[in-house]
Amino acid sequence: MRFHLRARATALAVAAALGSLGLITPTASAGAQHQCTLETNAYYCYNVYAAKVYDKFDGTGQVVGYMYTTYSWFSCRLDHGGYVGGPHPNRWLLTKADNGVWGWMKDTSVSSETNPLIPCSPG
Repeated sequence: MRFHLRARATALAVAAALGSLGLITPTASAGAQHQCTLETNAYYCYNVYAAKVYDKFDGTGQVVGYMYTTYSWFSCRLDHGGYVGGPHPNRWLLTKADNGVWGWMKDTSVSSETNPLIPCSPG
């Protein structure tokens, strides 16, 4: 068991290092093998290491934090934000960055299929 956990930790560290060097990129969510899942009032999805979280979802926002976990929770999705590309070209996800600040992550930073997330309520 201890070897298995050590091997997984090593694999995650290597993947994080490759991602920070730009040698691997996130997979677009429509081609994802995993779907976001509802667990205890939040949706959990796989995302890239150090994904940026923005204060606005219109494409002009400032970075307010980062997500250093690669399996993170999200509240809802917004499908009419600024252009991000990918299979959901205007989709943003509401979350809380690792520094505790609420904000929006681009759908292209998530490798899970984000269709299961509920739409965000207006207002």
